Amino acid sequence: MGKKRVVKKGGEGGGEARGTAARAPKRKLDSGILNVEATYNNTKVSLADTAGNIVLWSSSGSLGFSGAKKGTPFAAAKVGELLGEKAVAMGVKDVHVVVSGVGAGRESSIRAFSTKGIHILGIKDATPVPHNGPRPPKPRRI
Repeated sequence: MGKKRVVKKGGEGGGEARGTAARAPKRKLDSGILNVEATYNNTKVSLADTAGNIVLWSSSGSLGFSGAKKGTPFAAAKVGELLGEKAVAMGVKDVHVVVSGVGAGRESSIRAFSTKGIHILGIKDATPVPHNGPRPPKPRRI
């Protein structure tokens, strides 16, 4: 019933080196663009190269936060820390930051990212602002 397990003895070599090679970054970057999308329900952070191609990304939902906890500044800070560690491993020295959205994780994700030693060159707010938008619906007649 079922497959039999094969137990390998430790010390055969190669296992430790293969694990570290898998964690090594595939790409080297020196500067990039950090995009932060902070909504009321979630915070998504992505790192792109200077051409705009996404290299790394993470969100508070992908870290295991669920429900109302995804939109908190704590969850956003954890996302910023994780992306900062990965960016340092890739060799990123400085980033431009583009923030969109009005959520609670706007500032905390950037602060946590910068604690990893990456220099922030500038912060741009790209939150969409309506110029009064479409016409509202007519009132109901009962």
